[in-house]
Amino acid sequence: MKLIFTLTLLTSLQACTVLAVADAAGSAVVYGAKTAVNVLDAVTPDIVNKKK
Repeated sequence: MKLIFTLTLLTSLQACTVLAVADAAGSAVVYGAKTAVNVLDAVTPDIVNKKK
């Protein structure tokens, strides 16, 4: 019974670790894209922010 409980616990922890790593990677991509847009806006403000 202890073996089954231990295996279940380890599997759950591994799933949480995988989700945490995926979340961190996704956040890095999003912030990288935002940074790229902000740099582009700083270099060429006329393209991103067109006057109406």
